Amino acid sequence: MTPQNAQGQAPGVERDVVRAVASVNDPEYPDVSIVDLGLLERVTVTGSVATIGLIPTFSGCPALQMIADDVRNAVEAVPGIERCEVEWLSAPAWSTDRISSSAARRLADDYTVVVRRSDGELTCPVCGGHAVVDQSMAGPTRCRSVAWCPDCRNPIEVMRVDGDTGAWTSVEVRVGRSDETRQGLEMAR
Repeated sequence: MTPQNAQGQAPGVERDVVRAVASVNDPEYPDVSIVDLGLLERVTVTGSVATIGLIPTFSGCPALQMIADDVRNAVEAVPGIERCEVEWLSAPAWSTDRISSSAARRLADDYTVVVRRSDGELTCPVCGGHAVVDQSMAGPTRCRSVAWCPDCRNPIEVMRVDGDTGAWTSVEVRVGRSDETRQGLEMAR
């Protein structure tokens, strides 16, 4: 018989469950853990049942079911766990502050995605420039918007939070040395 603690679980099983959750990568970023993205809020193990509380980056994210299935499969492979329940929590709200520094670096280096700093500044992950301007709240997914770096002339994806609508105003952004201008959007601060 395996020794158990007061909650009816083997010693170290919660640690193993957290490790299992950390092995689950975000579907959009195959080498970035959902733990490093700040989705994991709570782990409870009672007997052979693990309950995982996750925070969605965006309500209505189409990847939520895939993430929950991956977490369930990973946790149910932990010795001593027979069932895993995944709960999507409405509080606390997810924010980019929950992303680990290593995940932010990987997003920038591997995916050209920048995490907006708490002061609102964006640093281009391609050239390191600070002249990055918001272009569109409509990005490739609900949790990302699109910005433009006039220094290296690259589009940049920006991780954003649910409800981040900002106050958008139309501005002209000069691109390169030509006299041509392009219509852009910049978040009014």
